[in-house]
Amino acid sequence: MPARRTARDEQGRRIGAVLAAAPPDTGDLTADLHSRLTEVIGLLTPPHNSPGTGVIAEALQDPDLARDLRERIIRPRIATFKERLRRAQDAGQLHPDADLDVALDLLYGPLYQRLALHLGMPDPAYLHSLITHVLRALTPPTSSAPH
Repeated sequence: MPARRTARDEQGRRIGAVLAAAPPDTGDLTADLHSRLTEVIGLLTPPHNSPGTGVIAEALQDPDLARDLRERIIRPRIATFKERLRRAQDAGQLHPDADLDVALDLLYGPLYQRLALHLGMPDPAYLHSLITHVLRALTPPTSSAPH
């Protein structure tokens, strides 16, 4: 089993290297989310042999690996995602009361649902539509709208 652990560790290192990069913050939230989600899609594609999918599948069977991924990769990644969304809130791009945990689930959930149900990863047009709809739900109304 050491060879399997070594291969799995290498997959984790490759994924970690990609995920360790700071999220984009160009000032354009839509573009930044598109970039970030496209990166995740790349890690999960092709689903039958991508490093991301392999590690997720292993983590479902290995609680130690799941805990390690959660602590070393997933939680820090979520924290940086939320920091980016907080900056968007400060800039008035998101409603100040927007629930950032719900925003995370709305944006990432469809990717993992499509992965789990073998529906294929979203193409750029679908991804754009997803981001547009999520941001519409989280964006404050314009000042010209009646209250």
